[in-house]
Amino acid sequence: MQVRKAVIPVAGLGTRFLPATKAIPKEMLTIVDRPTIQYIVEEVVASGIEQVIFITSEGKAAIENHFDYNFQLDHTLREKKKTVLGEELSHISNLIDIISVRQKKPLGLGHAICTAKNVVGDEPFMVLLGDDLVQNNTPCAKQMLDLFDQVGESIVAVQRVPMTETHQYGIVEGEADARPRTHRISRMVEKPIPGASYSDLAIIGRYILMPEIFEILENAPPGHGGEIQLTDSLQVLCNRRSMYAYEFEGERFDAGDKLGYLKANISFGLSHALFGKPLREYIKKIATDIC
Repeated sequence: MQVRKAVIPVAGLGTRFLPATKAIPKEMLTIVDRPTIQYIVEEVVASGIEQVIFITSEGKAAIENHFDYNFQLDHTLREKKKTVLGEELSHISNLIDIISVRQKKPLGLGHAICTAKNVVGDEPFMVLLGDDLVQNNTPCAKQMLDLFDQVGESIVAVQRVPMTETHQYGIVEGEADARPRTHRISRMVEKPIPGASYSDLAIIGRYILMPEIFEILENAPPGHGGEIQLTDSLQVLCNRRSMYAYEFEGERFDAGDKLGYLKANISFGLSHALFGKPLREYIKKIATDIC
C-alpha cells in the first residue's frame, strides 16, 4: 500500500491568535517569508505525497488563493523584470494537486477528517495539522512514510513532554518496538488528568491513518463541546488492529500558539540562506545588551 494523499484541516477559527486572525486565516501568518501553510505543503511534497486535501470553512479562501495561479500578478512581475520572484510564485502554484472540501459545521478535528472520506477513498492517508511545524533535514512526513513502508499500519507522531504538561496533549501508552524510535500503542488518552497515565509520549499534528478510521468517525458519539474527538476514534482503531507511535527527529513548533510562533520565526530565520547570518548577529547583540 502506498500513501498518496494528505489531508490538512484548516477550518479552525484560530482564536488563540486573535486579534491577528480576525481577518486572515491563522495558516496564512508568515514564518520568516512564507505562510505557515506553505511549509506544511512543501513538507508533503518533499515526502512524495501526490495530492493535498484542504478541509476548509468560510473565510479560508486566502489559503486556496495562495496556491493558485494569479495571471495579473504574474504579468506584472514579468513586466517589471522581477524574474526570481515570478519563478518563486510559479513554484508555489505548481507545488501539488490540491482539492478543497468544506467542513460546514465546526464539529472538531475528527469530523473535519471525516469530511475527506469521498476524496481519500479506500486507501491509507496522511493527516497534517496546519499550524504544527517540524524542522529537520528529513521531513517528519517522510520519516513516517518510511516507517509505514515497514509496518503497513496507522502511525501517530509523538514527542516526549514533561509529565507536568501531559494534560495538554493526547497521550499514547505502549511498548517499545524493535525499530528505532518506534512504539506499539496499547492505549491513548486525551488530555489525561494528573496520575491517569504513566506515559510522557504526546501526540503532535502528524498521522498516517488506515481508511477504517472513516467508519469509526462516522459512528463516533460527540464528546466535549459536541465535537467528534479524533483520539477517541484512534483508540477504537487501535483496538482493532496494530498502531504505532513514532518519535520523530527534528524540532516541533506549535505555530498556532503565540510563543511557539515566535520561536518558529527565530529558528527558521536562523536557518534562512539570506537572513540567517545577520539575524544571528542581531540576536548576539541584543543578548549582550540584556546581560
